[in-house]
Amino acid sequence: MSALTDLTIAGMKAGLAAREFSASELTAAHLTAMETARHLNAFILETPEIAQNQAAAADIALANGSAGPLAGIPLGIKDLFCTQGVQTTAGSKILEGFIPQYESTVSGKLLGAGAVMLGKLNLDEFAMGSSNETSAYGRVLSPWKARNSNADLVPGGSSGGSASAVSARLVAGATGTDTGGSIRQPAAFVGISGIKPTYGRCSRWGVVAFASSLDQPGPMARTVEDCALLLTTMCGYDAKDSTSLNVPVPDFAALLTGDLRGKRVGVPREYRLDGMDETIAKLWEQGLSWLKDAGAEIVEVSLPHTKYALPAYYIIAPAEASSNLARYDGVRYGLRVTPPGANLADMYAATRAAGFGPEVKRRIMIGTYVLSAGYYDAYYTQAQKVRALIARDFDRAWAHCDLLLTPTAPSAAFEFGAKADPLEMYLNDVFTVPSSLAGLPAMSVPAGLSPEGLPLGLHIIGKPLDEPTVLNAGLAIERAANFTAKPQ
Repeated sequence: MSALTDLTIAGMKAGLAAREFSASELTAAHLTAMETARHLNAFILETPEIAQNQAAAADIALANGSAGPLAGIPLGIKDLFCTQGVQTTAGSKILEGFIPQYESTVSGKLLGAGAVMLGKLNLDEFAMGSSNETSAYGRVLSPWKARNSNADLVPGGSSGGSASAVSARLVAGATGTDTGGSIRQPAAFVGISGIKPTYGRCSRWGVVAFASSLDQPGPMARTVEDCALLLTTMCGYDAKDSTSLNVPVPDFAALLTGDLRGKRVGVPREYRLDGMDETIAKLWEQGLSWLKDAGAEIVEVSLPHTKYALPAYYIIAPAEASSNLARYDGVRYGLRVTPPGANLADMYAATRAAGFGPEVKRRIMIGTYVLSAGYYDAYYTQAQKVRALIARDFDRAWAHCDLLLTPTAPSAAFEFGAKADPLEMYLNDVFTVPSSLAGLPAMSVPAGLSPEGLPLGLHIIGKPLDEPTVLNAGLAIERAANFTAKPQ
């Protein structure tokens, strides 16, 4: 049965259609894999009974010809997506025991297409983190180890549970969310693919909010084609989300060719950081060579406001988090802590003190500060102006190129505790944040290994709504890199 978990989503679809195995057998193989890998702590909640019932329904649909495009495909759902009748925590104690009475639009689309939900995947608390060390339900381990070392490594964040589960073959694919790189950076750390679509492509309705103007759901899977298959189902207009884009959704997988003839790939000169890891720099050059072989022309472009992206992001995102997380006060749902003789204000303070972890508290305080009277214009307004300049940089670059290629992260996965300084941790997002601020589609694809034998990713940024070109470039890199390494 273990061979079933090694199949891609495309391979699973073909096998199910050919009756080589059933959806129930496919689900059973993944449930067995989950049992043997609980030390990774990828799941906050496993849902085997739900999965078995959904698999049985998929088998019936496959037999009578009414199956959806993802019938029988075993997926994990990041625990930021509300799932009807199934606990949703956002990785926080303040939401422990919260059971939504509705389904998020994205998870509903996947389940409506016949997918099987194996469980809710672990994440940094409220998606705030780059290493999955901030979850209230324990850290997630990467299934990878550095050569000649037994040290535990981070899977990246915030979608660390999704990344770890996909890489370890516990799920065929997973949902992630990306605010400043939370799909792409963990994908790079564990050797899988992940795409953040254009802001508004996937509905945010039913996704627990971190920073509303940045949050965007997207798929994580082991191949570019698998990401394309999931993305086609996940996208679409949703009247319940005021930022949802009412645009047609193409069949992304059907448009995959890997042919980049006539396309120009930009290299942003500002991304060549001082002291960049030599292995990362060489891989970047190799990636450009691969895209050139696929028919692309390589050009240099400038994104002059790049150096201001991280400071702007870490003002805007905490400000929006401060506003969004004000709803968790112990009154309506989730945790409530009432000290003896407490009044309402005491209950608020005690609940939030007990329910939020250190990183969430840090960002709430930063956000509240930059939104306060006397500081709003000095910080938040200035950050929004910088954001507009960053978006303008990209718009000007598109006059010279069709997409951009950069590294995904400045390093391979690191050991737990290696980046205790929050500022050092925030630098993990240096390559991914600018495209998030501009709302652009961007993807990480595994492209090689570090000298320690750990995965490294390349990062493709595209024009608004041009996911097909991003996916095509990803496919070209995937074919050229021939990344076949697996975690032990």
